[in-house]
Amino acid sequence: MTELVSKLFDLSGKVALVTGGSKGLGKAMARGLAHAGADIVISARHEDELRAALAEITAGADVKGAYVVADLSRRDEAERLAQRALELMGRVDILVNNAGTNIPQPIYEIDDRTWDEIVELNLSSVMALTRALAPQMMQRRWGRVINISSIMGFISAPGREVYSATKSGLLGLTRAAAIDLGPYGITVNCIAPGPFLTDLPMSLLTKEQQQAFAQRTALGRWGQPEELIGTVLLLASEAGSYITGTAIVVDGGWLAK
Repeated sequence: MTELVSKLFDLSGKVALVTGGSKGLGKAMARGLAHAGADIVISARHEDELRAALAEITAGADVKGAYVVADLSRRDEAERLAQRALELMGRVDILVNNAGTNIPQPIYEIDDRTWDEIVELNLSSVMALTRALAPQMMQRRWGRVINISSIMGFISAPGREVYSATKSGLLGLTRAAAIDLGPYGITVNCIAPGPFLTDLPMSLLTKEQQQAFAQRTALGRWGQPEELIGTVLLLASEAGSYITGTAIVVDGGWLAK
């Protein structure tokens, strides 16, 4: 039984691309994938952060690692990232679309530039990367696409119009792509995190708001980025081979309460 379980989660010989992989949830998920045996490509905007993150991600793991500097708020950069990852590794079996941002603006103050940039980064880049990398997965009849949505795709909060719109959009994109790619042995799923201790929410919330978020969960605390590793390994491996077109909420019971 131990050998069976180990084999189900073994990613040896696979290649994973994780966007937004230099920090927070992206770095934690990339580290989990690497320690399950996958070769890793991470992308983000800042080379110094990528270089340091890649060293942490691959430390103690017998895998190949690479990084690509890319600004996914630009469509051409998403397409370049896909091609560069293929050049570096020869294939991409697992795509984790994690890059995203949030600039709170109430509906009556949203400016077009903010809307366009966040939609491009949070939603359109996911389409562009999946579109670019799906064909080579289809040829091998195996692939995993994991889109990082949010509980804000199900509910929302003041000033979160743009963010919630993109995270809800990922749910629809995931369902449709799962239908298109399922016949080729490719699964497409979402992970919808709740309150996790990363730079983005910490920079947007006051201490009082942070405490309120923690108290709103069933567990009474924020999640640690490493607590997302189990979910991403499930969806990336043979263990999750019959899971597709859905979203797994990882929120410490926030929505339940």
